[in-house]
Amino acid sequence: MRKLKLQMSISLDGYVARPEGQLDWMTWDQDAKLLDFITHVADTSDTILMGRKMTPEFITYWENVVDNEPDNFYSKFAPKMVNTEKIVFTKTLSSIPGRNVRVENGDLVEKIKQLKTQEGKDILAYGGANFISSLIAHNLIDDYYLLLNPTAIGKGLSIFSDTKPFRLIDSRAYECGIVVNHLRPRVAE
Repeated sequence: MRKLKLQMSISLDGYVARPEGQLDWMTWDQDAKLLDFITHVADTSDTILMGRKMTPEFITYWENVVDNEPDNFYSKFAPKMVNTEKIVFTKTLSSIPGRNVRVENGDLVEKIKQLKTQEGKDILAYGGANFISSLIAHNLIDDYYLLLNPTAIGKGLSIFSDTKPFRLIDSRAYECGIVVNHLRPRVAE
């Protein structure tokens, strides 16, 4: 059975974005070893899940790097983001422009359970905050890769709305200051 993995940046004080969704606080000067780790997680997946709100910026950024920025730090990683199938969950749109993008209007829980039973590599969820909160609320995420940025932002959007115990699988610090915590939900014994 395929796993659903979350990879998401988070601030020291537990937010994934500022109140209006801004990501200006994130550490953008990442180092090569962190990029290797992010690439590894992407390589173990063949499907990306996203919510509607973050999709246009995500698509525009990665397609622009592929098409126009051969010297960008992420130029070797960008084709993975463009060429991997992306499923966007929305109740308001029937299509979204972009390469390898399809829209899913159906029931979130049923569709993800169905995706998990299909053949293939794992599934990777990127965000946004409301979409990820829904995945968490329905206990759909198997592995969490939280990129803890060395910044506190004071207030913002959280992906957690209730107490949720985790088991730490691994924790690695990178030169840029980001610490990646790999966690799994703690299952009641």
